[in-house]
Amino acid sequence: MYLVIESEPGFDLKAESLDRASDGIELLSLHKEGKRTLATVFVPEGALAKLERLVQDYLTKDNINERKNRRTPRNNELIANIRSIRRAALRSLWTDDPLLLPSRDDEIIWWEVWLRVGDDREGLRAQFRGHAEALGLILSRTEERFPDRTVLAVRGNREQLTRSITLLNCIAELRRLKETADLVVGLPAPTQWTLTDELLRRVRPPEPDAPVVCVIDTGISAHPLLSPALDAADCHTVNPAWRPDDTFGHGTQMGGLALYGDLCEVFETAGLVALTHRLESVKVLRQNGDNVGELLGALTREAMARPAVTKPRADRLFCLAVGSKRDRLRGRPSAWSAAIDRLTSGAEDAEHRLVVLAAGNVEEIDQADYPAVNAVDNIHDPAQSWNALTVGAVTFKGEIDQREYPGFKPLAPIGGLSPYSCSSVGWERAWPIKPDVVFEGGNRALAPNGETDSLRSLDLLTVDHRPAVRPFDSMWGTSAAVALGSRMAAAIKANYPKYWPETVRGLLVHSARWTDPMIRQFAPTASRKRDIENLLRHCGYGLPSERRALWSAGNALTLISQQELQPFEGVLARSGTGRVERARSRDVHLYSLPWPTAQLESLGASEVEMRVTLSYFIEPNPSERGRIRRYRYESHGLRFAVKKALESEAAFRMRISDFARAEEEGQVVDAQDHGWIIGPQLRHRGSIHTDIWRGSATDLAARGGIAIYPTLGWWREQLSHDKYNETIRYSLVVSIETSARDVDLYAPVATAIKQKVTVTV
Repeated sequence: MYLVIESEPGFDLKAESLDRASDGIELLSLHKEGKRTLATVFVPEGALAKLERLVQDYLTKDNINERKNRRTPRNNELIANIRSIRRAALRSLWTDDPLLLPSRDDEIIWWEVWLRVGDDREGLRAQFRGHAEALGLILSRTEERFPDRTVLAVRGNREQLTRSITLLNCIAELRRLKETADLVVGLPAPTQWTLTDELLRRVRPPEPDAPVVCVIDTGISAHPLLSPALDAADCHTVNPAWRPDDTFGHGTQMGGLALYGDLCEVFETAGLVALTHRLESVKVLRQNGDNVGELLGALTREAMARPAVTKPRADRLFCLAVGSKRDRLRGRPSAWSAAIDRLTSGAEDAEHRLVVLAAGNVEEIDQADYPAVNAVDNIHDPAQSWNALTVGAVTFKGEIDQREYPGFKPLAPIGGLSPYSCSSVGWERAWPIKPDVVFEGGNRALAPNGETDSLRSLDLLTVDHRPAVRPFDSMWGTSAAVALGSRMAAAIKANYPKYWPETVRGLLVHSARWTDPMIRQFAPTASRKRDIENLLRHCGYGLPSERRALWSAGNALTLISQQELQPFEGVLARSGTGRVERARSRDVHLYSLPWPTAQLESLGASEVEMRVTLSYFIEPNPSERGRIRRYRYESHGLRFAVKKALESEAAFRMRISDFARAEEEGQVVDAQDHGWIIGPQLRHRGSIHTDIWRGSATDLAARGGIAIYPTLGWWREQLSHDKYNETIRYSLVVSIETSARDVDLYAPVATAIKQKVTVTV
């Protein structure tokens, strides 16, 4: 049997005396719970009487110290601090984070099982494996052996583990296994099929009218795990001679990640898997060299048009990982990236589209120079697109089997930039900040000889394009990351179907945060704008959070506005001919925000954070003369400014006018507004702008005004195109957050929002 021996609060146990090898009594684990110490002890059959005798001797017999003339109970050091002894439950064997222990008996997870060695390691190990297999538990093919323990992975639930006393008697400790792609992909095919069936029983298919992630890649093969969200009729090709299904795996792998995310995380839980969106597939690549001589922008346009023929009303977004590795434009637009900007902007058909692009992968041969090589390998065409959401890669993968790969270690730190991810460090400063965000893209291993290698344990787990051979495969790089980004974008669409593509993109960026390892890697002096720019051009605005994007907590809130604005207007010639002789800036939107003033003022000097994100789409006009004001690439620009604490509304309006005039004249105006992390000179590049202000709560309480105003673009400068009276859309996302837990910022704003938020023109 197993016993739990609990100490009195504030006292320790004499643990070494509980390990009584001569009696077969074995101390399995020792841990703290608050002020108490708990020891889990294995007591073999027949040895309980020996433990009872120790207690009886403590109660009835004394040790006599004649020199000190002192009598103490026998076994006093062992027994005196014990508060209770009880029969152990499975929970007593758990030595991991208590929150990771399954709360339900039927919840299936991967357990990390630490077996006792006892007098016969092999016999005890064989006994455990035999009983485990008889109970339907799935066991890993590999084991770790230590002097006093044998460690292996077991998949099953609590009910199975506790069904056999013989099985339990083999176990010293239980922990939750960190699942890796290697663990699942390395299982025999029949076991993988069992996992597939188990997962399918937990899947709730998406609604027929759910949002759609359209994967433009190599095609997606039929797979049992994809069938709940992908119909054969939704698989298309740009070449009628091609079969729509996958030929070499890439598209199917992306489809699995876009639908489920990293399956390692899915298999770590046993609850319902509710799918929020559907899949579509357009095959644009069968094998390398297929599209030689093609205009890739036109090919992408055709790919986006194909699914619209069969389902014109679908609310879809497009996911692309295809790109040009050889093209190095240093941020300048290409025909391909400009075509994507045109397709997203609605310039052709008034339909705005969300496109999510992979930043591109660093060449593997150079990855031993990480992270220096990431700075010199530029983001691949067409990911310099202004309107698309460009996704780079971060990594939290670090599990390496030292028995199989002795001396290997993760190349990138946990939470750092993935070794695969390209950057925009080498771009000319005039072009946008890219990537916009990062998602998990896997890690690489650094061997003792200094070379790097790809290991499945450092990859993401997804589906294989040959399910009859094996259902699962691993994937890495920005292709994996862009699939995860598309999945989160679809989840936002599913929760908020009225949000525009501009808003979904804005929320992804707005919810992103830099990890501490990112900051240590690229912005060691975070107060310097040069370091912040280095961080941005490697990691974008960080790793998005679905929770932050979808919900507001009590100590945080998010305000979202979707508006239309006319940036310019034509001015008629004084001659009376009716001819427009020039264009000028027109609308400025001023927001009066319903800040929870009383709650903020109650926090006094406590630090709070305000984050502002402005997202809009531009219409492109690419050419090498685009650096000249008259021939700008973007149709228009927008900027935001926030009212200062002691600034009157009249002074605020005057400052906005000064900003707009200075931009028209190509001048830089210092806002003299401290507290912004990124700053106006850096944040206003591209067509999505975000910044973070940190300061006192009382200061923020007085910052209740935000202005949105236009800047130059070719719509204003080139009158011959007759675009100067066009109306554009934008999304504004504003959030405030405090670490204080005893204040509710959300409720008073929710009440005010029901009344009105003032927007003046």
